[in-house]
Amino acid sequence: MIWLYSLSILEMAFISLFILFYGAYLYRVIRTAKYLNTSYSGVFLKVGLRFLLLVSVIIAIMGPSFGESKREVKSVGKDIFLLVDLSQSMNANDVQPTRLEKVKFELKNIINSFSSDRIGVIIFSSESFMQSPLTYDQNALGLFIETLNTNLVPNAGTDFGPPLTMALEKLNSDDSPVTQQKSKVIILISDGEDFGEETENVANDIQSSGIKLFTLGIGTERGSKIRTRNGFKKDREGKDVVTKLDSRSLRKLASDTDGKYFEINATNNDVSRLINTINNIEGELRDSRQVDVSANRYYYFLAFALFLIMVEVLTSVKTIRI
Repeated sequence: MIWLYSLSILEMAFISLFILFYGAYLYRVIRTAKYLNTSYSGVFLKVGLRFLLLVSVIIAIMGPSFGESKREVKSVGKDIFLLVDLSQSMNANDVQPTRLEKVKFELKNIINSFSSDRIGVIIFSSESFMQSPLTYDQNALGLFIETLNTNLVPNAGTDFGPPLTMALEKLNSDDSPVTQQKSKVIILISDGEDFGEETENVANDIQSSGIKLFTLGIGTERGSKIRTRNGFKKDREGKDVVTKLDSRSLRKLASDTDGKYFEINATNNDVSRLINTINNIEGELRDSRQVDVSANRYYYFLAFALFLIMVEVLTSVKTIRI
């Protein structure tokens, strides 16, 4: 038997004092009955009932757990890489407050939705960099995401090839505990056209490996200017640059890898749909163990104590009052 609580020294002292005083009371009753030459055997019935009542209440308070109750606990998870575009166009504010700030907010929601999965972050523009390797540490991921800004990477156009290649290599590395390719996910987040030349080849490798690839576009077709420290970004002719969401590359990439395309714009947000889609992907069993789930059986003893109270109330015994 397993006890949920234990008696403290103070509680044991109170119980001892109760037994001592009640024993003194019983001694006086028996002594008086002998002096008056009357029967006192009925007193022991009351004493027995009250003793059982006291023991039952004490056991109920201590929370007894017993019985062979085992349950199998399974640990199932996925490996997810988040690929975040940090080109200067992500500073556009056609999605409030800016595209990048909106992405950072939604990334936190995604991380919170997959607390039992390993998540990594790769940032990119024309080149890619590992911002966070695959980890279970949500606090660390939150800090990495909070520091994202467009100054972290060179801005010479957008190339989907490098971040996809890096994510594919990391997911296929030997130190990954996930061996089933269907339990590996890549989410590419961007607002622009892909100027890379190797994206198609990497997409074929991802598709053939069985890894799930989803793309998330952010921005609007109307677009907006790109705010910089010195006003708005201008082209070579001195005109304000207007950036618009170009979802064609993202849609094609999702289609080529049997994935899905999702979008965040001024009126629509598909992040919830993206989370639900990933939740429907079967995770890989990482660990399984038997745990003891014996429940607190206090109610048996509490019910018995209530029964004893009823018996005592209904039982009439002649005693001597002093």
